[in-house]
Amino acid sequence: MGGRSAFERQLKEIQQDILRLGSLVEQAVYDSVQALTKLDVAMAAQVIMGDEVVDELCREIEDKCVMIIATQQPMARDLRVAVAAIKIVLSLERMGDHCVDIARATMCLSGHPLRVKPVQYIPEMAGIAQRMVKDSLDAYVSGDVEKAGDMCAMDDDVDFIFNRIFRELIGCIKEDPANAYQSAYLLYVSRYIERIADHATNIGEAVIYLVTGERRELN
Repeated sequence: MGGRSAFERQLKEIQQDILRLGSLVEQAVYDSVQALTKLDVAMAAQVIMGDEVVDELCREIEDKCVMIIATQQPMARDLRVAVAAIKIVLSLERMGDHCVDIARATMCLSGHPLRVKPVQYIPEMAGIAQRMVKDSLDAYVSGDVEKAGDMCAMDDDVDFIFNRIFRELIGCIKEDPANAYQSAYLLYVSRYIERIADHATNIGEAVIYLVTGERRELN
């Protein structure tokens, strides 16, 4: 019983670490887009520097998961808990990387006001992606398959806005080639946000795998 209790404590610690990681990533999504809309280079730099903390925490959680698998040799659902945790950490790490990408784009765009209209849709798109990250982690903690599925369905809204931004930015370039520089970077940014939503969907899939043992493609 003592061994089982220690094992459960280790799993709980990993879950808490993942929630802390998720909180950092949620904040990075918000801050990176705020930095973009305000062309705030200092805030963008903070996002980039903060990614070191995210990466370090990711490595710590992965090491804990590997150690559990190697020393405890879990079976059935216990093994899924460790495997799902690794999947979730990898998705969160990639989200953090995309926040850095957005911050770097902000630095490239700084010094000139954003004048292309589609930039107004980016905060809305990012807001949905940020909510997806939160809901995916809520579903993870509660083991809520239905919530995970509902969260994944929000990816359609992100894709809709992404496609609108894409079309309108292409139109801006055709209308005035001088818009090409800003439009190109904003296309990158919208793509990064779309990928963040995709990674949130991957977390939803990991939750469903954890709870049911089923592998579902929800993206």
